[in-house]
Amino acid sequence: MSVTIKEVEHIAKLAKLKFNESEKEKLRGELNKVLDYIDTLNELDLSNVPPLESINETENVFRDDIVKPGLTKEEALKNAPAKTENFFRVPKVIER
Repeated sequence: MSVTIKEVEHIAKLAKLKFNESEKEKLRGELNKVLDYIDTLNELDLSNVPPLESINETENVFRDDIVKPGLTKEEALKNAPAKTENFFRVPKVIER
């Protein structure tokens, strides 16, 4: 499989990038090298290799969920610069 200049232009358009002709040719060569390397990897026999779940050898450390009391409404609103009844008042961010 080989990448064409037309495909490089399409990829550049999708990525919203602009290249001159020499840059397109260089990029085409680099993409073809990547695809050649992938073809080399596809030739390997991986039938006895287990799938990799994580690159780290660590396991998740789970802890018990412990319910702790949260802030009351009064405590949460105590330092609010603006409030309305039991709510924070914030500036309008959506205009019509």
